[in-house]
Amino acid sequence: MSTLEIKDLKVGIETEQGHKEILKGVNLTINTGETHAIMGPNGSGKSTLASTIAGHPRYIVTGGEILLDGENVLEMSVDERAKAGLFLAMQYPVEIPGVTMTNFLRTAKTAIDGEAPSLRTWTKDVKGAMEKLRIDPDFAARNVNEGFSGGEKKRVEILQLELFKPKFAVLDETDSGLDVDALKIVSEGVNRAQEENDMGTLLITHYTRILRYIKPDFVHVFVDGHVAEQGGPELADRLEEEGYDRYLAKA
Repeated sequence: MSTLEIKDLKVGIETEQGHKEILKGVNLTINTGETHAIMGPNGSGKSTLASTIAGHPRYIVTGGEILLDGENVLEMSVDERAKAGLFLAMQYPVEIPGVTMTNFLRTAKTAIDGEAPSLRTWTKDVKGAMEKLRIDPDFAARNVNEGFSGGEKKRVEILQLELFKPKFAVLDETDSGLDVDALKIVSEGVNRAQEENDMGTLLITHYTRILRYIKPDFVHVFVDGHVAEQGGPELADRLEEEGYDRYLAKA
């Protein structure tokens, strides 16, 4: 079992008005095989947490630590974090002109594992994963995300998740912009990755609809840069009925 520990994490950004603190002491522990849902209103720090785990340079850590099996993630470069087993599915996947899906996937897999996958096995794995995610086989020859719809981009994120087999996946509002069919396909891909690789999942979302397909073990409510409440799946149901007003009133 692997563990991702977030201890008293404080993070901010530099603005024209000076330093702005966003995360104000976040504590969270995720074990492989677990699914943790982070919910909360806009501006509460959810995406900041995801970007900080992944190593986005905009976010400045002013306190606390992130540990992966006892190793300090904050001292790792972005690629070292990926090699250690961390994966981020972005809220807004970027286009990469001039780089085909085929080249990108195999190059990334080689970088993560330290050796190139067997071409025969790899081709079979990619084809099988694309079929399950209902991605057109012709997309393999297209440039990464170039001209893809929002739903297609999200499916490509989950394609990477299934092929790269991380220890922990951070899914930053993967459900945003998805229709009902795409949401179900993406959720099934996440569930497969977790079942096959005993992956830990940190699922960031505004809404409970994705939690109908990806069942959380724990739910954490983010408000004003910290965890305001945590509990089991029943907490998500309560948020669906009550919203975040009572948390915002306290904040």
